[in-house]
Amino acid sequence: MPSTSPDSPLLIVEDDDLTRAFLVEHLAADGYDPLAAATLGEALDHLQMVSPALILSDLTLPDGSGLDLVAHVRAADGIVSRVDPSTPVVLLTGRGAEMDRVRGFERGADDYVVKPFSYAELRLRIAGLLRRVERRPEAGVVRVGSLVVDPSRRSVTVQGEPVRLTQKEYALLLTLVREPTRVFPKDELLETVWGFRSPGVTRTIDSHACRLRRKLGGAGDEFVVNVWGVGYRLVDAAPAAAGLPGRVAA
Repeated sequence: MPSTSPDSPLLIVEDDDLTRAFLVEHLAADGYDPLAAATLGEALDHLQMVSPALILSDLTLPDGSGLDLVAHVRAADGIVSRVDPSTPVVLLTGRGAEMDRVRGFERGADDYVVKPFSYAELRLRIAGLLRRVERRPEAGVVRVGSLVVDPSRRSVTVQGEPVRLTQKEYALLLTLVREPTRVFPKDELLETVWGFRSPGVTRTIDSHACRLRRKLGGAGDEFVVNVWGVGYRLVDAAPAAAGLPGRVAA
């Protein structure tokens, strides 16, 4: 049985109504959670809200190309964006020329299926790609004392309890947790997390840091230290006291 959940659906991007309905119906019947989009714009809107386990996209869309979607996914930073840049992408298209297939793989597609297609074969290809994802080592999991951040699952826990963060709060935490005892200047955080290149706008980062500190400190632990006049760091402690280095690669 597929292991995807409502938090990690399969994103189906197909402008043909009959094909889209067919895929959604059969994938749902096979235990997946399909999320449908008819255009590139709709697909990008969905990616602002969810992180799919796999994307199945037509190559030719009314407002763009499936290659544009592949490029968007591969260019994601996995920090501010919800999109995992390693998300499997399958291109499903009537364009079966060798050069079309080569371009698809060169641009980062994981598989290329030509219409008309066998649904049974497509389902097996999807299952195979998802198995590969599940077998990937959980590199990048970071532990700092009681705080655990898992970028691959976009999860944060303190003392084993989940902490719900907004997109910007999570991006700020992920930046700080990579070097927990380093002081990050506010200007650097503004550029890294918010994309601001002009110094002097600090109220935004101060308010987000305050909320992040409050959420992470719900169990009594102290994270997100304000270094007056400079910026922020995650912990105000020597590496041993903070439980560092704490980076786990399964």
